Amino acid sequence: MLVYQDKLTGDELLSDSFPYKELENGVLWEVDGHWVVQGAVDVDIGANPSAEGGGEDEGVDDQAVKVVDIVDTFRLQEQPAFDKKQFVAYIKRYIKNLTPKLEADEQEVFKKNVEGATKFLLSKIKDLQFFVGESMGDDASVVFAYYKEGATDPTFLYFAHGLKEVKC
Repeated sequence: MLVYQDKLTGDELLSDSFPYKELENGVLWEVDGHWVVQGAVDVDIGANPSAEGGGEDEGVDDQAVKVVDIVDTFRLQEQPAFDKKQFVAYIKRYIKNLTPKLEADEQEVFKKNVEGATKFLLSKIKDLQFFVGESMGDDASVVFAYYKEGATDPTFLYFAHGLKEVKC
């Protein structure tokens, strides 16, 4: 199994259990998330509750919760939305912090294509949700989520160069 960690914080942000598609010349990875129900277990023990005097609601609280699989699996923490000015300031700081951690050839590809990726994200800024890893580091890589037109499940966007592949 492969896990992808944030190069800036070490937080686990993704794994190979979630297939990705490259966007913007490989600078962004697009990953489909899914809403899942956790906690509810429907156990049929073969008894007839009406014959035993049991009603539909006997005070059992099954604590069923709907969560997005990627957010739950990697304990992503939602952050307040950025406006365009805050987003551009974040991207500049992110590029400055990430670039020294990249190999020379990666730096060249990243610098060449990050502007296109930034424009792509800016075009969706009003629809994006923002997440960081569990440590909630100030300079952490941000994971972006949005809903494609007509979709009921979110789509996540990652800066590919900000992820470090780790074999488990």
